[in-house]
Amino acid sequence: MIFRQAVDYAERHVIPQYARFDAAHRIDHVRTVIAESLRLADYYPVDRTMVYLAAAFHDTGLCEGRERHHVVSGEILSRDPFVTAHFTAGRILIMREAVEDHRASSGREPRTLYGRIVAEADRVIDPDITLRRTVQYGLDHYPDLDSDGHYARMQEHLTRKYAAGGYLRLWCPESDNARRLAELRRIISSPDELRRRFDLLMDALSSTERR
Repeated sequence: MIFRQAVDYAERHVIPQYARFDAAHRIDHVRTVIAESLRLADYYPVDRTMVYLAAAFHDTGLCEGRERHHVVSGEILSRDPFVTAHFTAGRILIMREAVEDHRASSGREPRTLYGRIVAEADRVIDPDITLRRTVQYGLDHYPDLDSDGHYARMQEHLTRKYAAGGYLRLWCPESDNARRLAELRRIISSPDELRRRFDLLMDALSSTERR
């Protein structure tokens, strides 16, 4: 019962917030993270409603910018009226920490199973999706860059985050992220293929913006 109530509430009051974020963090993204979080939850002794809510709220803090969005997202969850009406302070803290710990660049291991699940689900390591989101983010946040500038920014970000030795960490072996990360690393290590994919994405996304 509480799970259904949480879904109904989030569909009305939480998920619609993502419509105003940058193209890489809109409603399709949060739905992907929710679905993968719930799939991974089946492997662990966790409360599915808590997993669902942590995933639903995980990027809501983007309303105040990207730099502290994980912290702000946790604050938003912890004072949400539905959450405070249905969960104890201890359970709210677990969800808040899971939201705070989802960010790949935080450099900190998630403190709980809930944090590991949401962090893993948020990785969304699909080469096509990852490359598209990276280009979308650059177009949204660095509109003055020319094509070469966008490519250099994308290449630097992908190398720093996803290449061997990058800061991204995986937490749930039940995820398919490891296999897909290997494929993404292969693309990153091939400048010709990476540039070809970038050019196709730039053409497609630029055409979308013009329509």
